[in-house]
Amino acid sequence: MRASAPDDETELDTRLSAPRDETVAALAACPGDLVVLGAGGKMGPTLARMAHAAAHRADGAAPRRVIAVSRFTSARARDALQAAGVETIACDLLDRRAVATLPDAPNVIFMAGQKFGTRDAPARTWMMNVAVPIACAERYITSRIVAFSTGNVYALTPVAAGGARETDPPAPAGEYAWSCLGRERVFEYFAGLGARVAVMRLNYAIDLRYGVLTDLALRIWRGEPVPLAMGHVNVIWQGDASRAALELLPHAATPPFVVNVTGRDTLSVRALAEQLGARLDRAPRFAGAEAPDALLSNTDRMAHTLAPTAVSLDTMLDWVARWVRDDRPLLHKPTHFDVRDGAF
Repeated sequence: MRASAPDDETELDTRLSAPRDETVAALAACPGDLVVLGAGGKMGPTLARMAHAAAHRADGAAPRRVIAVSRFTSARARDALQAAGVETIACDLLDRRAVATLPDAPNVIFMAGQKFGTRDAPARTWMMNVAVPIACAERYITSRIVAFSTGNVYALTPVAAGGARETDPPAPAGEYAWSCLGRERVFEYFAGLGARVAVMRLNYAIDLRYGVLTDLALRIWRGEPVPLAMGHVNVIWQGDASRAALELLPHAATPPFVVNVTGRDTLSVRALAEQLGARLDRAPRFAGAEAPDALLSNTDRMAHTLAPTAVSLDTMLDWVARWVRDDRPLLHKPTHFDVRDGAF
């Protein structure tokens, strides 16, 4: 029996931030404080809450701080973190002097970056995705670092091939993807100087307020056509992605340990839309045709490294359809998963 859908944002955030036994064990294996850099984005608040819950769940766990760092343009997000026991520090990570004053911590999750707006402000994207990692890697050069990256560093791969592997040579398309490869190279460089690093190439985390499935459900609900040119995707529940990030801390190494993090299955956009349409009682309309290749990642290394994901595709489809049908809150941040030229 699948779990019932969350009733509101409070319940949704509680589920997204719930650690599992493997998360608790990973943090127990990495003692000391944890800093989450760029914690104010879509995933940051629930990941920080998950880290705090995991760090304090183990029997006899030594006291440790979980510190969320962000500009915190939203006072509501900062207050919610503090209410959950997470310390917060307001910091512009572009300010190297401010970064230098951040507290010591042997464990770091690096989540800062910019994707959307690259087309209009490419210089800021390069600063956020390359200059900020330089400052943060310098500050935490003796720490374990899990650095978020993206599957966009790969080329589009034939759908039948099962997705790009970590051993495939990068082939970024567009300035965003190139800047993300630059971010990886920065952490690779600093791993050679003492940091231990795991690079997490994430593809399409799913919340109910945003994500590929929400994008599709909204198009269907509004009667808008579903684009098919990028006809296949991988998706993963955001809670599972957050657990993966924390559970990669013990795998941080020199040279960096690189792992694709996403759902195991190659999913047809057409089929996803049809399944969502059935749940919404609205037949989807389609535009274009599926290309023979797509932005896809192979997850064999993830499967050999981490425990299986907890939330199934059918559960995600059920929850997203109900969330959209019931007009629940959205982040209004489309994924633009259908972009094929890397221009964001």
